[in-house]
Amino acid sequence: MKKKEEKNKYLIELGKKIREIRTSKGLTQEILADMAEMDTAYLSGVERGESNITFLTLIKIAKQLGCDIATFSKNIPK
Repeated sequence: MKKKEEKNKYLIELGKKIREIRTSKGLTQEILADMAEMDTAYLSGVERGESNITFLTLIKIAKQLGCDIATFSKNIPK
């Protein structure tokens, strides 16, 4: 697997976990983005694995979802 493909794989997995937790809490992307003070389009890109999220932004999302960042990265990489 090429480096870029592997990187994207990890970002996709991270995004899926963020989306799963967000939806399990009944939040829309718009609501979470507002709570975390970010653009909805950016959050959407993170959930699709298209944006390489910064550590501080990951903390903002985790804080608003009521979890720690380890929750997002469990089993990454496999």
